[in-house]
Amino acid sequence: MERLDTDGYLLLRDTASTAQVEALRAAFDAGEQPSEAWPVPRGRDWRHALVDLDPAVWEVCRLPQVLAAAGRLLRAPFLLSQVEGREPRAGGGWQALHRDGGEPGPTETVSVLIFLDHYGPANGGTRVVAGTHRGAGLDAPAGVEHPATETLSGEAGDILVFDANLLHGAGRNVSGARRRSLLAGYTLASLRDELAKTRELRAVRMATDEVFDPAP
Repeated sequence: MERLDTDGYLLLRDTASTAQVEALRAAFDAGEQPSEAWPVPRGRDWRHALVDLDPAVWEVCRLPQVLAAAGRLLRAPFLLSQVEGREPRAGGGWQALHRDGGEPGPTETVSVLIFLDHYGPANGGTRVVAGTHRGAGLDAPAGVEHPATETLSGEAGDILVFDANLLHGAGRNVSGARRRSLLAGYTLASLRDELAKTRELRAVRMATDEVFDPAP
């Protein structure tokens, strides 16, 4: 857990069971929606899936290891603010390094990727730059990859927990192999009213009233 503080991310290996992964894959495939079906159209080089009402999704989003890691970064009561499925299509998925949290500052949101297939450089594995959640790492010229960028590799059932301020981005799915994942957000409970204003735009259907306390 100490690495979360210094690196801004932690890859929890083999965390979701085989049975859980199978249930999550089924939820993803059943919930896939075309770009125009979302409140805000999604990029066409990605598949997106509505999954936030599925009990199997809720179960994995509440795994003790995940909640403990999110609480470690947030350090205050928090809630599960959203979860959806994402998969880069063949030849697509590339993202420039970015921060989900916008400008660096106190951690308000933790992002969690639950991997449902093997992932790595060939099929658009997630890229991260350790330690950049505190504001470093924006000095490279536009279009030049950060020299400390690492592309993560692993298997279905791994779960990546990272500070939303961390520089990260998906790679390009060169091989065309499936790389389904669930992207969940855990946000400070004090921001509940702000989250409610964008609920429909984010296609959030689930209840978000359960509050989790960070571990001591």
